[in-house]
Amino acid sequence: MEDKIILITGANGQLGQELLRASENVKNLQMIFSDVEQLDITNNRQVREVITDLKPFAVVNCAAYTAVDKAESEPALATLINVAGAGSLAAACAINDSLLIHISTDYVFGGNGNTPYTEGEPVDPNGVYAISKAYGEQAVISSGADYVIIRTSWLYSVFGHNFVKTMLRLGKEREELKVVNDQIGSPTNARDLSMAIIKILLHPASEQPIREIVHYANEGVVSWFDFAVEIMSFAKLNCNVLPIPTSEYPLPAPRPAYSVLDTAKIRSTFGIEIPAWKESLHKCLEELNRLNQEKN
Repeated sequence: MEDKIILITGANGQLGQELLRASENVKNLQMIFSDVEQLDITNNRQVREVITDLKPFAVVNCAAYTAVDKAESEPALATLINVAGAGSLAAACAINDSLLIHISTDYVFGGNGNTPYTEGEPVDPNGVYAISKAYGEQAVISSGADYVIIRTSWLYSVFGHNFVKTMLRLGKEREELKVVNDQIGSPTNARDLSMAIIKILLHPASEQPIREIVHYANEGVVSWFDFAVEIMSFAKLNCNVLPIPTSEYPLPAPRPAYSVLDTAKIRSTFGIEIPAWKESLHKCLEELNRLNQEKN
């Protein structure tokens, strides 16, 4: 049986790099990695030509504008990448009978709930970034392509810039740190998400016509404060973390107060097991520590 060709966009991001690492141990998938230098998803002609030439089994869209606060002052760019870019990929996938796996976010929900969001609940985005991601989902849905939209939350990894690495740096620099305790969600290790994506690509369900939205986040519910405390504790950093309300840490873009995602559907549809957030965090911290020791 020939390997399935899989095109990855946004390969230099956290999730793209985790997929690259995971691909080394995967059979039956020929994964081709691209970032903006190789494939600019906002260039409609280039997207159409590349996908028509490759005719991939699937495209995994990890490319996105993710600077939540900066988006407030760059709405055109956020919309170009997150809406037009997603739509361009989806249209090319529709023409070439390729499956599109598109990564979305918990930010599409307003964050006013108190029970985990299921896939069928109406979106209510606040802020430029959130609105652009919600419209990006609609661009994919209306394209005519087969798709799996994966909403995820609080993504971190040993790669790139993220909350975990910021806390480790600040924990070494400061004796005290204030972190909000009234925003509730689920941290997600990008390594776990990359493995889930590979399972979806290899699952029989992806061979059939499919148009689904699913949620993926590590198991468990915490605040950013809880998350920071666990990072400091496991890393043995003598930094006192103090809880504060969001009102004491104003930012340009609004954040969801509650954005816990219900993950039952991705488990049942694709047979995916999801690790607990603390277990996955510890593995990431151990790897970051090992990488730091090797560097020194």
